[in-house]
Amino acid sequence: MAFCRTKICQQFHLHNTSATRELSVYLDGERLRHECHPTYLGREHLTKTAGKLKNRNNLLMKLADYTWGDGTNTLWSSALALCYSAAEYWSRSAHTSRVDVQLNSTMRLISGTLRSTPLPWVPVLSNIELPAL
Repeated sequence: MAFCRTKICQQFHLHNTSATRELSVYLDGERLRHECHPTYLGREHLTKTAGKLKNRNNLLMKLADYTWGDGTNTLWSSALALCYSAAEYWSRSAHTSRVDVQLNSTMRLISGTLRSTPLPWVPVLSNIELPAL
C-alpha cells in the first residue's frame, strides 16, 4: 500500500524483501519523491522512544535532588508530562520491553523505591495507572 503526502511517496508493507523497492508515482504529471525510511510503530520507533524516555528520566533525577516545591506532586506531574506523554503510542511488539524498562524507572523515581521492590507494586506506590494495552 502506498501513501502519498505533500510530494512524498512512502510504501508500507509486511514483507522485508520489499523494503528497498523504490516506487515511481506521479501526481499531476510530477514525480513524487520516494521516502525509503518511513516511520513504523515497531522496533525502531520503540528504540527511539526508549532513548527519549531515558533522557527524560535523567531530567527527573535532577528534579528529585532539589528541595524546593512540593517534591512528590512536582515529580509526579513532571513524570506524567515528560515520560508518559512520550510513551503514549505503544504497539504490541516484542520490543515494548525497551519502553517498559524506562517507564519502570520513571515510576521508581517517583515512588523512591529500589530495584528490589517487586514490579507489580511500583505502579501502586507511584500512584500511576498503567496504560491499557
